[in-house]
Amino acid sequence: MHHGKGMKFVGDSRVSVERKPNVPKDYSEYPGKTEAFWPNFLLKEWMVGAVFLVGYLSLTIAHPSPLERIADPTDTGYIPLPDWYFLFLYQLLKYSFASGPYTTIGAMIIPGLAFGSLLLAPFIDRGPERRPSKRPLATGFMLLALASIFYLTWESVATHDWKKAEAQGKIVAEANFDKESEGYKIYQDKGCISCHGDNMQGGPAAKSLVDTGLAPDKIANIAKNGQNAMPAGIFKGTDEELKKLSEFISTVKSK
Repeated sequence: MHHGKGMKFVGDSRVSVERKPNVPKDYSEYPGKTEAFWPNFLLKEWMVGAVFLVGYLSLTIAHPSPLERIADPTDTGYIPLPDWYFLFLYQLLKYSFASGPYTTIGAMIIPGLAFGSLLLAPFIDRGPERRPSKRPLATGFMLLALASIFYLTWESVATHDWKKAEAQGKIVAEANFDKESEGYKIYQDKGCISCHGDNMQGGPAAKSLVDTGLAPDKIANIAKNGQNAMPAGIFKGTDEELKKLSEFISTVKSK
């Protein structure tokens, strides 16, 4: 503190005389930590994340999600298929030891043991080594898990009937007809609805009856004698009922 002409000057050692630039700390003496987390490291992480996000958004725009027709609870022939990352579990449930009366084993016990082993691997193998060759248990668990997931996913893709799946989920035109008509009641009573659907949209094993473009006599002949996947004699009814049914189907048009 200095005195001079009635003025007092107070100096504070906590205030730096020189303004230093905002330079990150020197982490060179700490192995593995050669830069500051903020902003150096975090900024690079954000930039990489932004590149992947833009790429992912571009893919969603270029290849929209494949949509199927509206879910129909009356369609017992529909075979659901999970997303690709669950295909290995879907394939597991096809095997005899993990399906039917053993569904609990395939759905809960086997996956529970597998994922539980992966969770316990770091606690079982607690060595300080970071090289995979020096961590036999942890490395073995991981390789076994990857091999199992890869094999089951491959089997699921190779054995699935993709043509049938595409046909059963195909979006078809909605039909315009009267469900109170006599022809539709015959359609219901004679079991046609079980294969062709309540809206006559067809199914995995049956064609759509909307916009057939066929004459009534041609439709009656197919119902009586069969065609392609439709066996002969499947229609059980009188000739009069067959005539009314074929005339009704020939008039069904899309909206």
